Amino acid sequence: MSLTNKTYWRGLEELEQSPEFVKNAKQEFPDFLPSESENGGHYRRDFLKMMGFGVAAATLAACETPVRKAIPYLNKPEDVDATIPNYYASTYAEGGDYCSIIVKTREGRPIKIEGNKNSSISKGAISARVAASVLSLYDKERFRNPVIEGKKSSWEDLDSQLGKSLSEVSSAGKPIKIVTNTVLSISLQQAINEFIAKFPTASHVVYDSISSSAMLAANGKSFNVNSLPSYDFSKANVIVSFGADFLGTWLSPIQFTKDYSVNRKVSKDKKTMSRHYQFETTMSLTGANADFRTAIKPSQELSFVIALHNSIATSLGGTQISGAASVDTKMIKSASTDLINAKGKSLVISSSNVLATQLIINNINQMLGNYDSTISISNPSNFKKGSETTISSLLTGDAGAVIFIGCNPIYDFAKGKELKSALSKVAVRVAISDRPSETSSICNFIAPDNHFLESWSDANPSEGKYSICQPTISSLFSTRQSIESLNRWSGGMMDAFSYVQYVWRVNVFPKQSEITSFQLFWDKAQYNGVFELPSSNSSLPYTFDASSIASAVSISKSTNELEFSLYEKVGMGNGSQANNPWLQEFPEPITKSTWDNYICVSKSLAKEKSLEQGDRVKLTSKNGISLVLPILIQPGQAANTVSIALGYGRENAGKVANGIGANAYPLISILDGFASFSGTCTLEKTGENSPIAQTQTHQTMMSRPIVQEASLSDYIKDPYAGRFRPMIKTNEGEKKPEDISIWDTKGLQTHNYNNHFWGLAIDLNSCTGCGSCVISCQAENNVPVVGKQEVINRREMHWIRIDRYYSSDNKEDKSIAGFTTMEDPSENPQVVFQPVMCQHCNNAPCETVCPVLATTHSTEGLNQMTYNRCVGTRYCANNCPYKVRRFNWFSYYTNEKFSGINPAHDSRENEGLGKMVLNPDVTVRARGVMEKCSMCVQRIQSGKLAAKIEKRRPIDGEIETACSSSCPSDAIIFGDMNDPESRITKLLSDTNKERAYHLLEEINVKPSVSYLSKIRNV
Repeated sequence: MSLTNKTYWRGLEELEQSPEFVKNAKQEFPDFLPSESENGGHYRRDFLKMMGFGVAAATLAACETPVRKAIPYLNKPEDVDATIPNYYASTYAEGGDYCSIIVKTREGRPIKIEGNKNSSISKGAISARVAASVLSLYDKERFRNPVIEGKKSSWEDLDSQLGKSLSEVSSAGKPIKIVTNTVLSISLQQAINEFIAKFPTASHVVYDSISSSAMLAANGKSFNVNSLPSYDFSKANVIVSFGADFLGTWLSPIQFTKDYSVNRKVSKDKKTMSRHYQFETTMSLTGANADFRTAIKPSQELSFVIALHNSIATSLGGTQISGAASVDTKMIKSASTDLINAKGKSLVISSSNVLATQLIINNINQMLGNYDSTISISNPSNFKKGSETTISSLLTGDAGAVIFIGCNPIYDFAKGKELKSALSKVAVRVAISDRPSETSSICNFIAPDNHFLESWSDANPSEGKYSICQPTISSLFSTRQSIESLNRWSGGMMDAFSYVQYVWRVNVFPKQSEITSFQLFWDKAQYNGVFELPSSNSSLPYTFDASSIASAVSISKSTNELEFSLYEKVGMGNGSQANNPWLQEFPEPITKSTWDNYICVSKSLAKEKSLEQGDRVKLTSKNGISLVLPILIQPGQAANTVSIALGYGRENAGKVANGIGANAYPLISILDGFASFSGTCTLEKTGENSPIAQTQTHQTMMSRPIVQEASLSDYIKDPYAGRFRPMIKTNEGEKKPEDISIWDTKGLQTHNYNNHFWGLAIDLNSCTGCGSCVISCQAENNVPVVGKQEVINRREMHWIRIDRYYSSDNKEDKSIAGFTTMEDPSENPQVVFQPVMCQHCNNAPCETVCPVLATTHSTEGLNQMTYNRCVGTRYCANNCPYKVRRFNWFSYYTNEKFSGINPAHDSRENEGLGKMVLNPDVTVRARGVMEKCSMCVQRIQSGKLAAKIEKRRPIDGEIETACSSSCPSDAIIFGDMNDPESRITKLLSDTNKERAYHLLEEINVKPSVSYLSKIRNV
């Protein structure tokens, strides 16, 4: 078939063929010298750049190899064997996020986080933030000891002085406030309750930086249950979302992605998939994956929700809601029809923190019969239980003592500045935190907490679902868990382990009857990482009063004013891990930006205000809050709106985070007791410009047919729909590319794989572009951090990249008006994500040009790199059609230039702490060396050896690459293509052979990585 009628482009610069893009696309490698002398001139060896710079770099690198000292075990721990990893089930529960995890340790060092398949919540998957959290354990800027009035102290002195101060405050009848984000740990909650029993004037204040308090209140009114419901996207045939980025950041994205992907997979045996509508302001990860996406202003959301409600009510005989502003209902009518046809198997959600919106959403789901099907209010979720009302009570400053546990309201509360002023009146201010923050900086007592990988704790993310958090390493510093600190101050003497066991013995163990011994029950739960009770649905009485929302509807009118919308980035989240360089350098899935935040504007708004990418503007909200940021022209941004990411602008987070971007939390306003994440604003040009470090148009593959896609209706008619199947004209007629080879002149295969033949299959229909694989690969393979300027120089080192393509239809109208229409495809483009790593070609172009045989082919189909043989000519990268090879311009772990960002930087100041995260099974590459994806050969070898010891062949699924093991959507499948029973073999040769294709298969390099074409339900 011919090529698709679509134009694919990664960014506006590629679409418009800007001079800078054309220059970089034609120039294979960035024209930046690796270093300069102090006087501005270049070193004499720079002439070797004409030779690829690698000869000199490799020679110098040989002299720069760090000294490695072998330290023998005098008394070896019983459960630690050199070179053999240990695995521990644990729990990630930070800032309301949750994931049941397996932690890999080497010689007592946690180095990698995987998902725990025993959990029905996270189901064996992780996110980018979860994968990166292991690095925060080795942050040298963590608190190392107790602090009193800014001076180093001891636990004995802190307990003594603080205990005396708390007793005085309580005796005087003054309030004691314990401030936390949502607490998922039943043990920590028990410790808080016991503290309050000890000090009767104490109370617990719960808030969340990204609030869902309107949902809590709406469920309280609708069902008399102040909790969030649990959602099951796997049962939903039609999904309508208003602003909820449920695949990226909303509530439980790991769980939702896992469930969502179930109904997005298609094959010859399953030619049905869910249909997804998204209404939103900012192009989100979820919106990018939707079948139909409509860009709306924040002020229009309630009107669109009402329009959907009334359309459904008209068909089903429900109550009409009047007074809403009129909106374009074309897409609303289509969504309404699909929802009604999928009654009982649909889902309507919203991330809005407006009470009226959530009440109407509840009634839509009630009319559609979604409760006790795709939604369960009787099995509630325990996420996001915070309230703006309770945290606002601190603004009076009348408390006698305030204890902050793992939260940072001075930074991430809307009225953080006023709170800081009010707290100056409070005599006793305590921070229980593992690292510095804006809030800890104003506290006179600091009780340093353990990192979660050093802790005994637990989590209860949903009704009847429990998991255990166990330490995987002894405390690196003189820190103590919050559970233990509260217990001490309450008069107890239990350590954290004993306390957690006590809570489980009293509260969890009696809920089951299968195991009679608590110790056996505890051991099993600790081994599995989770204990889960069966879910049971029970209908709850429902109430809906349309008149109660009339006032909210009457004031919800869209205006012509410029509106802003605040959102979370997939990697940065709420900013609690801002000092993590892996997350700072993580390319945000939509904008592909790193190391910064910015103001997203539409192309039409940029044109109207004469703005160019990177222009710094001053945004001023209606309540007078201003911030200055560069602008980023974002396809899909709603007209006359701007969007700003939260989580940046930190001042007391650490060397990596401080000073990056601006803090957008003060833009949040409190309306009717609920946090509002939107409002009106003005933009003013400052006359300055600062570049944004984006990766989206790096490693371009020059407009070749990379992405292949079709509609579901076309796929049903023709399984090959959307496929580009090239044919080569020869003197013997047309042939498939694989039938022509300069290496196959005698009918012989280039390579024969008699044992294993490893490969990857990537389903573009399942891939959401979340980037979990990027950070997982970085952790597994010691991929270095290079910093903002090096990313701008196009030198990022990630072994796997997620190419994000926008697409727009090529119009058949060849008139001037037709071409003018093509000029603006960026208002609401479709999006496709495509993970790209080394394709492990069987006719590898890189192998034929390497002058020193540093890159060779293995007997199991892997393209190998021998680092100590590489001299850095970069011929292989030049000859690679996929642009997946990375060149080490510097020794990132020894160069002082990278001391502030690279966790493995070797310096006296760093004390080698960051090196503890390195995987000893993977070589740390030196300057002048080329590197790329190895398909996690170290994991392959480990799995093969384990099977060999048991005298068997590896079982399909027990060997996973880092990317495939972390993928929450099961988009990446790894396996042995010589095994006829393996998942990858069946996928490529049976259930989806028509959709399977190779990148650039017309050049016949025969990759070992296959892709399944994208299918849209349109």
